[in-house]
Amino acid sequence: MHRLELLRPDHAPALLTFERENRAYFAASVPDRGDPYFSGFDARHAALLAEQAAGRDFFHVLANDVGEILGRVNLVDAADGEAELGYRIAQRAAGQGLATAAVREACHLAATEYGLTALRAVTTLDNTGSLTVLARTGFLPAGELLVDDRPGRRFTRDLRERTADPTP
Repeated sequence: MHRLELLRPDHAPALLTFERENRAYFAASVPDRGDPYFSGFDARHAALLAEQAAGRDFFHVLANDVGEILGRVNLVDAADGEAELGYRIAQRAAGQGLATAAVREACHLAATEYGLTALRAVTTLDNTGSLTVLARTGFLPAGELLVDDRPGRRFTRDLRERTADPTP
């Protein structure tokens, strides 16, 4: 069983392990976080918790029954009823539908718990997994852009539609 949990202080060790184990995998599709992210992880984790406490960001981890983190789903820069969605799933858990389920749950939480009415997302056109997740979870294309010099696409999702049920 997997559950989406709001980020807490005690997630730090498992989250750092998740990020280290998947660094090369993530860097193949999104910009690498860089060495300072890892060397300053504790301070960064504390900063994320402070941002979350301020109500501007909602950071989640996707954990299994033994507390291993298999993914992250974040809603950041919440303002005027909207936020930006970002997510990543561990390499060993990819292709199992976890990202789709976690994004659906995050959309549900955004609408019912966080008072948001819309989400935005961005991915590169060569990230077929992310394109699939966004399509399966009700995001619609909203324009083209460059993401670190790579062709990408913006997406939006109106949360006022289908807010009660996080499943398809």
